[in-house]
Amino acid sequence: MKTDLSGNQWFAIVNPNAGNGKGKKDWTRISTDLRNLDLNFTESFTHSKGHATILAKEAINDGFRKFICIGGDGTLNEIVNGAFEQKVCSTNELTLGLIPVGTGNDWGRMFGIPLNYEGASRIIKDGMTTPHDIGLVTYFNGKEKQERHFINIAGLGFEAVVVKRTNYQKDRGKSGNTIYFYNLLMSLLSYKNTDAEIIVDGKSSTAKIFSLNVGNGRYCGGGMRQTPLASPLDGILDVTVINGMGKLEIIRNLKILYNGKILEHSKVNGYKCRNIRVTSGSVLYVEADGESLGHTPAEFSIIPSAINIVYGTKLIP
Repeated sequence: MKTDLSGNQWFAIVNPNAGNGKGKKDWTRISTDLRNLDLNFTESFTHSKGHATILAKEAINDGFRKFICIGGDGTLNEIVNGAFEQKVCSTNELTLGLIPVGTGNDWGRMFGIPLNYEGASRIIKDGMTTPHDIGLVTYFNGKEKQERHFINIAGLGFEAVVVKRTNYQKDRGKSGNTIYFYNLLMSLLSYKNTDAEIIVDGKSSTAKIFSLNVGNGRYCGGGMRQTPLASPLDGILDVTVINGMGKLEIIRNLKILYNGKILEHSKVNGYKCRNIRVTSGSVLYVEADGESLGHTPAEFSIIPSAINIVYGTKLIP
């Protein structure tokens, strides 16, 4: 039965495993901060991977339109996908806020959402909102074509291999930003560049891909800036393609992954587009918002102003 919520009730989706268990351990502190600010909310805890998607769909069916994610970028991604899977209302009727509890927290970094719970709760209370674009990636698992929405950054190639290794370790209780960097270095030992065709808004080219990142947002991997000029407010995707770099060259240039100057490198191409398709002779794995998906062929597109988000101390251009 649907509930009359009068637009004031938040639905908080809590990932107890986020941040290596901080979601569960710190929920009492977080909920106290929210109540001290007179925020009305109903909470529900996730129990497994993908559960936040189910909870979001059920909450929308019950009448909720405002959501707080207590977790990391992966939990945020699941809530967004729940928003798009439901058929009750348009996604632009929904509002999404974040209290960061994950390890990377790259999406919140763009909007000045603080890592301390009291500050992040205050952002929810202040309620400054803006429409936010959402990305869509279609890909394959074996012969089955699938799709996934993403709020921040998707990618394929080397990035997806690092994500896959990192998620494997997270599932076994390891956490922290250093794990991502460690897996980045370890993945270099066996990774090979892959020949691919890239079609950007209908224009085709070929490349020997090391990695390809599709940015709706600017940060990934705990602060890496692989799409440093991306904005989730402009209706456009930013694409960064690293072409044919060898292992030693990558190691020598690791700093450009973090300092925002990646597009200045001679072996890096940058594009702004609304659609990009990638096919490859050998499999290139795909990830979105740090979640391992399937493989090529893959297609990325943008849905402008698809959902409302609560932002903090800055609103990026």
